Amino acid sequence: MALVLGIDSSTQSTKALLVDADTGEVVENGRASHPEGTEVNPRAWLSAVDEGAQDLLPRASAVAVGGQQHGMVALDEHGAVVRDALLWNDTRSAPQATALVEEMGGRERCVEELGYVLVASMTSTKLRWMAENEPDNARRTASVLLPHDYVSHHLAGGGAPFTDRGDASGTGYFSMRTQGWNQDLVEMALGHTVVLPEVAGTPHAVMAHTPAGAVMAPGTGDNMAAALGLSLGPGDVSVSIGTSGVAAMVSDNRPADPSGTVTGFADATGRFLPMATTLNAARVLDFGCRLLSVNHDELSTLALASRPGAGGVVLLPYLDGERTPNRPDATGVFTGLTSATGREDIARACVEGLLCALADAVQAVERVAGQEAERILLIGGGARSDAVRRLAPSIFGRPVTVPPPGEYVALGAARQAAWALSGKAEPPSWPLGSVETYDAHAEPDVMERYLSLKERTSHW
Repeated sequence: MALVLGIDSSTQSTKALLVDADTGEVVENGRASHPEGTEVNPRAWLSAVDEGAQDLLPRASAVAVGGQQHGMVALDEHGAVVRDALLWNDTRSAPQATALVEEMGGRERCVEELGYVLVASMTSTKLRWMAENEPDNARRTASVLLPHDYVSHHLAGGGAPFTDRGDASGTGYFSMRTQGWNQDLVEMALGHTVVLPEVAGTPHAVMAHTPAGAVMAPGTGDNMAAALGLSLGPGDVSVSIGTSGVAAMVSDNRPADPSGTVTGFADATGRFLPMATTLNAARVLDFGCRLLSVNHDELSTLALASRPGAGGVVLLPYLDGERTPNRPDATGVFTGLTSATGREDIARACVEGLLCALADAVQAVERVAGQEAERILLIGGGARSDAVRRLAPSIFGRPVTVPPPGEYVALGAARQAAWALSGKAEPPSWPLGSVETYDAHAEPDVMERYLSLKERTSHW
């Protein structure tokens, strides 16, 4: 039995799954935490992968890493870290994103080259921020990696860094037009060109070997890995409720959205992955728990005890700025509070606000992809909430499918590793396991009130 190792180097932790390459069965797993914050020493990720995968790596015939997208890992000419990595959820570079879009010739030109309009999450905006605010660090930067590239390079024991088309597409300097790096955009952002990792020629290429001889697959971004772990096909939409909220659809067609709502990334199979991402997802449920001094199960019970529309209470859940829509300086807004508002209504508004933001993202992805979702899969830690699962179909206006709880980013990385190990044209077919389908009466009024509040606060 050949075993493969899939690693998820996420914002919060490293998760590692040792998986049967033929069946997709998880044999063993490991985990280690990451430091909190939007600015992190990337060496912490290496310590975490060493801790979380130390007992699994020697048993693996192939390895792949799925990592948080966009993080800026700046290295000097000797490969030493120049400064702490700025992560995807660090929004300090919002002004730089605006400036770079203008310098590229505007939103449509930006979309034509990159597949999306630059926002503060993207790596190139962070390079520009560093160039303007830390010029000495910018001058010392000789190469730039993404988090998954940095971890893969560590596991390979050094050598030439490598990446894949999926994660590279989220940097702000990978050309979706030519399907390769655009060093002119790196120079525009940083002031000079840098060494960038080799982009895999195929999604299942063998890029290196570990010191123990295991095959190293290209790895990919976390959203691309999750799509691979869920075996998403064209028309399938995954809605992930984790640190961020992500609606992603696998598409055969290259998407383009000059409005900037949808990012037209590449996926990990040679297709595309139009995606809308919210900064506020599971943290909205955490907020509700803190506000009401309850745990998550109690929040769910309270929410289900209220009626649709939460007694008129609406939450715009842009608690810590937002990416979809692009409002980096926004804050959350409650409306509709009266003397009759109860704890149940507040809880319901939190759940409905979260789901409305995600439904808004799904609709945007459908519009850009030019097709309606054939299937919606709800995943992530927030999907474990009974209220989220039961209320989602009423907000989305259609049934939702909930796969069994799992580490789908790590599983997708493992599937890519098995693909590279096999050398076959297609990834292995792994069963998803038993799924649950939820349906409910559609409540369009809830979404209408959310969109009205979103519009009224657009100038804030």
